[in-house]
Amino acid sequence: MTRRPNLAVVGATGAVGEVLLGLLSLRQDVWGEVRLVASPRSAGRTAVVRGETVGVVPLAEEAFAGIDVAVFAVPDQVSAQWAPIAAAKGVVVVDDSAAFRTAEDVPLVVPEVNAAALRIRPRGIVASPAGTTLAMIAAVGALHAEYGLAQLVVASYQAAGGEGRDGEAALRAQTGLVAGTAVGRQTGDLRALIADQGPFAAPLALNAVPWTGGLRDGGWSAEEMGIRDESRKVLGLPALKVSATCVHIPVVRTHALAVHARFEREVTQEHAQEILRDAPGVVLYDDPAAGEFPTPNDVVGTDPVWVGRVRRALDEPEALDLFLCGDNLRKGAALNLVQLAELVAAELTAGTPTD
Repeated sequence: MTRRPNLAVVGATGAVGEVLLGLLSLRQDVWGEVRLVASPRSAGRTAVVRGETVGVVPLAEEAFAGIDVAVFAVPDQVSAQWAPIAAAKGVVVVDDSAAFRTAEDVPLVVPEVNAAALRIRPRGIVASPAGTTLAMIAAVGALHAEYGLAQLVVASYQAAGGEGRDGEAALRAQTGLVAGTAVGRQTGDLRALIADQGPFAAPLALNAVPWTGGLRDGGWSAEEMGIRDESRKVLGLPALKVSATCVHIPVVRTHALAVHARFEREVTQEHAQEILRDAPGVVLYDDPAAGEFPTPNDVVGTDPVWVGRVRRALDEPEALDLFLCGDNLRKGAALNLVQLAELVAAELTAGTPTD
């Protein structure tokens, strides 16, 4: 290909789509046309990308005419229907939904960890992990490359915005309802006060809700099983032992995770910090004595995964404990999509696969 490839952003008017358009305006421009695609109800709207106002076209087969790469930031059912249609037209699809993450013939890719997996995509589709996985996997992957990962025990503290605009709106509305009431309310009082729980399993304001996603066998949630399946696939460790507990907390944006990682050989705090300091896509912010450790508020609007509280486990010399934060709309969604699309663009432009 001698020209610059054309890109379609499907879901351009959604929360992830808006962040994605902003990233396209900030990063090196590798694209020819950038076509904005959304549901028919959004057709006719406009958005700014690369400093230009662009009209939004409805999602239909003709929206992919002349397109080389399409980034999908839409619900699972929309991707499941439309990604194969786009791929059948020769478009390389980069998908943010859960529709294809566990499919054996669809690579699940994080550029900092397994960029080479992008090369083989028999269905013409590349999947991106969920925001919880993306908030830790670059850091965990760097440590795995040095020490050899044997087990992960994860507790996630997930932002309301992980449920999209509905999640953000529900948290803001619930917070408004409880503002001015006694902070020490019991959960039962919150349930009585907050009739509309939104997309959460219980009221989220002034609360923590230990449930995300649908029910799976054995009482596990879909989000917890997703962390397990996605970590195994991205790291190329199909038998990796993973146990996750996923919790929604009342913050609007940025997922946080507490990770206990056990490796095949002994670790040290100092060496682990060196690895993380040099890891691509990772910021080490780790000096508790000076009050330096990541919190969700610190990380909003930033691209990297932030890591702190790095400690060797007290009773396991082969294990580390660490705390991580990642903006669920940046690296947790839009940035990873853009990075993957740029790798595909480089491949198409060069005519050969690229690492």
